[in-house]
Amino acid sequence: MKKGLLAVLIVVILALLGGLAYLFMDLQKQRQANRDMQELAELDKQEMENEYERFALQYSEMKTQINNDSIVEQLTQEQMKTQKLLEELKKVKADDAREITRLKKELATVREVLRSYIIQVDSLNRLNENLRAENSRVSAELEQRTQQVAGLSSEKASLSEKVAIAAQLDATNIQMSLLNKRDRATKRLKDTKKIQVTFTITKNVTASNGHRTIYVRIQNPGGNVLGGGGSFAYENRNLECSMKKTIEYTGEEVTVPTFWNVTQMLEGGQYRVSIFADGHMIGSRTFNFE
Repeated sequence: MKKGLLAVLIVVILALLGGLAYLFMDLQKQRQANRDMQELAELDKQEMENEYERFALQYSEMKTQINNDSIVEQLTQEQMKTQKLLEELKKVKADDAREITRLKKELATVREVLRSYIIQVDSLNRLNENLRAENSRVSAELEQRTQQVAGLSSEKASLSEKVAIAAQLDATNIQMSLLNKRDRATKRLKDTKKIQVTFTITKNVTASNGHRTIYVRIQNPGGNVLGGGGSFAYENRNLECSMKKTIEYTGEEVTVPTFWNVTQMLEGGQYRVSIFADGHMIGSRTFNFE
C-alpha cells in the first residue's frame, strides 16, 4: 500500500515539475519576444533621428550652393524646424506610440518640403568654386549618415524576422483516431467511416488575434493525400488538404477537432498528419494503423 502511494506521489511530483518547466519556457519565450519588440522600437526611433539629422545637413549643404538671401532665410527656417523636431524625437521614449507616430508624420512633411527646395536650388544652379570644399565636407557627412541608416535598416529587418517567427502558431498534442459508423473509436481500418484529427494550438501572446484558417493534410502510406478539403497556398505553390477549419484565436491555448469522412479504401501502414496555418507548417506527426 505504501509503495503504491509513493508511486502516485512520484508521478504527481514529476507532472508538477513538467508543468513548471513548460510555464518557465513559455515565460522566457514571451520575455524574449518583448525584448525583441522593444529593441525594434529603439532601432526605429534611431533610424528616424538619423533621417532628421541627414535632412538638417542637406539644408546646410543647399545654403552653400546659392546666393539668394531670401531662399537662404527660408532654408534656415526649415532647418531650424527640422532640428527642433529632432530634439523632440530625442526626448521621446521609443515605446510612446502616439508621439512616435506624430513625429513620423512630421518627418514625411519635412521630406516633402526638402524635396521641393532641392528642386528650387537645383534650378538656380548657382554653385561657385569657393564653396566646393565645404560642399564636399557636408557630402561626406551625409554619406556617413546614409551608411548608418542602411545599417540600422538591416538590423531592423533582422529583428522584424525574429518577431515574425515568434508570432507563428504552434500545433501540439496531435491525435488521429479512427471512428466507425456510430462515431465510436475503432482499430479496424475496414470499419472506419470517419477519421478524427485533434490538436492543440498553444498559447502565444506575440501572435495577432482574430480568425485563423487551419488546414489539415493526411497522407496515406503511399504518400497520397486523403483529399476533399480543397487547397491552400504554401511556399509558392498550392497543396491539397484533407480538411480545414476556421477558429477565433485569442492568443490563449485552444483545442481544435477536425473530421474527414472516408471516401476511399484505407490501407494499413504509416499515416502522416501535417497542420498548416498562415502559410507555415505548424506541426506534424505520424501514426501506424494495421
